[in-house]
Amino acid sequence: MNQPADPTGTVRRVAYQGEPGANSHTVCKQHHPNAEAVACASFEDVFAAVTGGSADLAMIPIDNSIAGRVADIHHFLPTSGLHVVGEHFLRIQFMLMAVPGTSIETVKTVHSHVHALGQCRKIIKEHGWTPMISGDTAGAAREIAEAEDPTQAAIAPPLAAEIYGLEILRRDIEDEDHNTTRFVELAREPRWPAPGQPSVTTFVFNVRNLPAALYKALGGFATNGVNMTKLESYMVGGSFTGTQFLAEVDGHPDEPGLARALEELSFFTTDVTVMGVYPADPFRQENAS
Repeated sequence: MNQPADPTGTVRRVAYQGEPGANSHTVCKQHHPNAEAVACASFEDVFAAVTGGSADLAMIPIDNSIAGRVADIHHFLPTSGLHVVGEHFLRIQFMLMAVPGTSIETVKTVHSHVHALGQCRKIIKEHGWTPMISGDTAGAAREIAEAEDPTQAAIAPPLAAEIYGLEILRRDIEDEDHNTTRFVELAREPRWPAPGQPSVTTFVFNVRNLPAALYKALGGFATNGVNMTKLESYMVGGSFTGTQFLAEVDGHPDEPGLARALEELSFFTTDVTVMGVYPADPFRQENAS
């Protein structure tokens, strides 16, 4: 039975992947300021923290407006045993930071995650810096703080500068000002909101290996006026004929249109698993085209 959305705010610990100061850490602080943010080395560790009960929620990046989907997460989610209970969008801000007293002129190398380096190419090229790949953005900031070398700088979120005592040399150095990451919250139990409010439903399904099976499976969403915002495919068990899809749609399964669409979907699939029903972040409506 689905539990209602948690109105009490009694989240005590939120697990995230990365080091303190990462973007995931920032999202945890923004939306659960009274909870302890628990840094984990890997996504598997984040899932294990929630399934094992040492954390109440997981905060996981799932899509980025520039880099696309976070591939590992889409493979882990269907087998995690966890449920999507919320979503948050974060405008990604990258700062150039170094040990106090450093100037732009002394910097020779910049350190960060490979994606962050790729999203800040303009300033790196402008100054002729040598990019150095680190495990993650916040980890790069920590390494720079430990090195105490004024020829090295890190590209990292502003929270990392605060945590590691670094000086911000240049703000908002990302190439694109629409750089946004979507995060989802995962919990051990589902927490469906009440029908009638803006909601998102995430589910996975396997289509039958028949001609036009996917076309017919998706037809019910069109005829029932359901907006599908995501559809991604994955091989199942290494088979080239068994394909699993992860989909997201606007709406609640208890609303008539989506209920009918999911019923029609079941006729052309081997299984359908709802992974979460959760409130739509206001960002969706604010940025609707």
